[in-house]
Amino acid sequence: MVENIPAHNNNTFVASLKACAKKKDLCEGIRLHAHILERLSLEKNPYIASTLIHMYTQCGELDRARQVLESLPFRDVVSWSALISGYSRQGLGLEALKYFEQMLSEGLSPDAITFTCILRACGSMKTIEKGLKIHEEIVSRDLLKKDAMLGASLVDMYVKCGVLTRAHEVLKELQTRNVVSWNALISGYVHHGQFCEALNYFEEMQLQGISPNAITFTCILKACGSTGAIDKGKRIHEEIVGQRLLEKDIVLGNALVDMYTKCGVLTKAQSVLEELPKRDIVSWSTVIAGYAQHGQLHEALDCFRKMRSEGLYPNAITFVCLLKACGSAGALNKGEQIHDEIVSRCLLEKDIVLGNALVDMYAKCGVLSKAEKVLEALPVRNVISWSTLIMGHAQHGQCHEALNCIERMEREGLCPNSITFICILKACGNSGAIDEGKRIHEKIVSKELLDKDIMLGTALVDMYAKCGMLSTAQTLLEELPVRDVVSWSTLIAGYAQQGKGCEALKCFNSMQMEGFSPDEIMFLCMLNACGHSGLMYEAEMLFANMLQKYNVAPNFEHYACMVLIFGCGGNFEKAMSVITAMPSRNPCAVWLSLLSTSRKWGNVKLARLAFNQVVRLDKSCTAAYALMANTLADNDMQENAENIESTRLA
Repeated sequence: MVENIPAHNNNTFVASLKACAKKKDLCEGIRLHAHILERLSLEKNPYIASTLIHMYTQCGELDRARQVLESLPFRDVVSWSALISGYSRQGLGLEALKYFEQMLSEGLSPDAITFTCILRACGSMKTIEKGLKIHEEIVSRDLLKKDAMLGASLVDMYVKCGVLTRAHEVLKELQTRNVVSWNALISGYVHHGQFCEALNYFEEMQLQGISPNAITFTCILKACGSTGAIDKGKRIHEEIVGQRLLEKDIVLGNALVDMYTKCGVLTKAQSVLEELPKRDIVSWSTVIAGYAQHGQLHEALDCFRKMRSEGLYPNAITFVCLLKACGSAGALNKGEQIHDEIVSRCLLEKDIVLGNALVDMYAKCGVLSKAEKVLEALPVRNVISWSTLIMGHAQHGQCHEALNCIERMEREGLCPNSITFICILKACGNSGAIDEGKRIHEKIVSKELLDKDIMLGTALVDMYAKCGMLSTAQTLLEELPVRDVVSWSTLIAGYAQQGKGCEALKCFNSMQMEGFSPDEIMFLCMLNACGHSGLMYEAEMLFANMLQKYNVAPNFEHYACMVLIFGCGGNFEKAMSVITAMPSRNPCAVWLSLLSTSRKWGNVKLARLAFNQVVRLDKSCTAAYALMANTLADNDMQENAENIESTRLA
C-alpha cells in the first residue's frame, strides 16, 4: 500500500507505479500519485514522472497522462514518448502525431522508442507519406543498426499501410532480423489474405535459423486453414506440441482448433479441443461454428452441451453459430429453444448480429411470419436485418412480400445496398415478376451501383433470363462495365432452360473471345443447353474438349449430363460408354438417369440393366422401382410391372 512507501525510496515509487500499470489498477495509481506529490517534486524526478504518465496511459486515462506531462516545467524525450506511446496504443494515431510534432517543436530529439511509437501511429492511420518521412529520419540517424525492435516496427508500419513488398524489402535490409520482425511480415500477409506468400516467408524464416514462437504459429495456422493446407497444418501442430506451447497459450490452442475446423477435419478439431490444457468459450464456439457450417446440427449441439458441462456460458457468437446450424438443418423446434434462452438472457438488446441470425434461422426454416416478428421486435435494425428477411421471402417465391419489405425498410430511413437488391431480384426472377424487376433495375441504375458490383449485374441478367427476356438479358450483360465467367454462365443457363442451344453456343464463343476461360459450371450449363436443344454432337464435342483443350476435369454432374443426353437421343451404346468411363463406377444417380431415358425410349432391356444396377447399390431407392414399373407398364408388360412393385414392398 502507498502508506508504507518510504518518502526517499524513488525505486519503490517506480516499482509501485509499474505494478499499477500492469494490473491497470487506476484507483491505487491515483492514490500513489497523490502520495508522490506530497513527498517529492516531479520536475526533479523525471523518471518517476514518465513512469506516472505510462501508468495513466496503461489504465486508459490519457487526459490524466497529458495533464501530468503539461505540469512539468521541463519535459524530456522519455516523458513525451510515454504519452505518445499511450495515444498510439489506444489507436489514436492523430493525437500521437500531434504530440510528436509538439515534442519536436520544443527542440527535443526523438529516440528509438519515440520512433517505434510514432511508427505504430502511422500504421494505425495508414499514413504512408508520414511513415516514409519517419523512415528517412531513422535511416539518417543510423538507428536501425542498433535497435532490432525499431526495425520490426518499421516492417509493421509498411504492413499496416498495405505496402507489403516494401515491408519485405525493409526486412531484408535489416542487419538484425528476429522473430518479431518476421512475425510482423508474416502476420501482414495473412491479414491481407495472401496466405501462400505468408507460408513461403514462414519457410524462409526457418531456413534462416529463426525459431517461430506462439505468435508466428498462430498466424501461420490461419494461413493453413484459409488455404486448406492440412498436411502443413499437421506438421505445425507437431512443432507446437514439441515446444510444449499449448500449455501456456490458449490463443494458440484456439488457432489450432480453428485450422482443423476450416480444413473440414471436424472430428480432429474437436479432439484437439478436448485435449487442450485450457479452453474457453472461443475454443468451443470455433468447433460449434465448424459443425454449423457443415450442417452437422447434432454434433454442434453435443459440443454445446459439453461446453456447458465445463461451466462455460455461451456468448452471442456461440448462439449465432447454433442458430446457423438450426437454419441449415431446418430444426425449428431447437431453434425456438435457443431463441427462448437468448431472450431470457436479454442478449438481443446488445447484439444486432444475433438478432439477424434469429431472423435468418426462422427464414431458412420457412417460418417467415415468425422471422418478421423477430425483426420488428429488434431494438435496432439495419440493412442486413431487412436483407435477411427479403432473402427468406425470395427463397420461398414470395415476391410481393419481399418488395413490401424494401418499402418498409426505406420508410425507416435505411437505403438498400447491393445485397438487398440481389435478394429482391432473385424473388422477382423466381416468381416471373418482370414489371417489379424492371422497377428495381431502375433504382439500381439511379444509384449507379452497377459500376461497382459485378454480382449485382449478374443478378440482373439472371432475373431477366428467368423471366424469359433473354435478348434483354444478353444486351444488359454486354453493357455491363465488368463481367466474368459467372455472368456469362447465368445467361447461358437462361438459354439452356429455354432450349436455345445455338444461342448458348454463340455466347460460349463470345465469352472466350473476351479472354474468359470456361470453368466446371460453365461446361455444365453448356451441356444442359445442348441437351435441352437436342444438340447431341455439339455436347459430345464439348465434353471431349473439357480436359483435352481446356484442362477442366469432368465431375460426376458432367458424366450424368452426358448419360442423359445420349439416353434421350436414343444412343444407349454411347450412354453406356460414358458410365463405364466414369472415375467413380456405377453411381446410383447416373443409373437412375439412364433408367429414366430408357423409359422415354421404350428400351426395356436397357431399363432392366439400369434398374438392376440401382437396386444393387441402394435396395431402398423407391424412384428406381417406380420408373421400372412404369417402363414395363408403358410396354404392355403389366404383370411384370406388378411384380416389380411387389418386390419393392417385400
